[in-house]
Amino acid sequence: MPSTKTGQTWNTEAYAANGRFVATLASDVVALLTPQPGEKVLDLGCGDGALTEQLAATGAILTGVDASPTMLAAARKRSARNLTFEQHDATALPYHQQFDAVFSNAALHWITGLSGQQAMLAAVHQALHPGGRFVAEMGGHGNIAAIRTALQATLAPFHIDAEATAASFFPSPDLYRRLLEAANFTVQSIELIPRPTPLPNGMESWLNTFRNGVLDHLSPPAYSENARATAITNTIALLKPILCDADGNWTADYVRLRFHATANN
Repeated sequence: MPSTKTGQTWNTEAYAANGRFVATLASDVVALLTPQPGEKVLDLGCGDGALTEQLAATGAILTGVDASPTMLAAARKRSARNLTFEQHDATALPYHQQFDAVFSNAALHWITGLSGQQAMLAAVHQALHPGGRFVAEMGGHGNIAAIRTALQATLAPFHIDAEATAASFFPSPDLYRRLLEAANFTVQSIELIPRPTPLPNGMESWLNTFRNGVLDHLSPPAYSENARATAITNTIALLKPILCDADGNWTADYVRLRFHATANN
């Protein structure tokens, strides 16, 4: 993932088991990128490299970047001549006009606040050749709204502000267009896409994988041994009537923001 500022940590085995849909559902944003053989592409927030490896199979020359050492350790087990991985924070990339395209999937919303987003966009612009393209999909306005509301209600008695602790950034298309244009990009397309996403391993696995940065605050000695389990149970109880069907199948209320922008000179 691009940054560890939210306190979120990544277990590669749990992510592979419970988060593989992140790469699997990326076909539309990959199609928007249209990677070409021989061109240099930066995958920003590459995670365990599963999608980076797929992009490299097109013949493009891929550099995957992530801030998580555990994710990069998993990514570096992937082997291809046109595939390398480096550890950098998304807000402080060291590249200068080195890439034909920058790609990102399900990572940019982990960068906290407007200042973090602005720093990342400046770093991406600097990394691109003039006219290079920036194609990404991230959480958008209304993303996992039910899950976030349930967590906020469940954690309030523990005096934890779940929204502030998670510090996710889920912008509207209008806001992100303004940020891109202020960073000297021309926006070719930007849209908000509701995408209800099946969770084959259920809500508990999702919470432990994608909200551990929040739930880890419920640890001894500040809280009892069972505080975390109680919070998860209560959150699931609130969500079950909304996101779980009669057969026990869970669906997360994902909303994605997808855009294609080009770097001005």
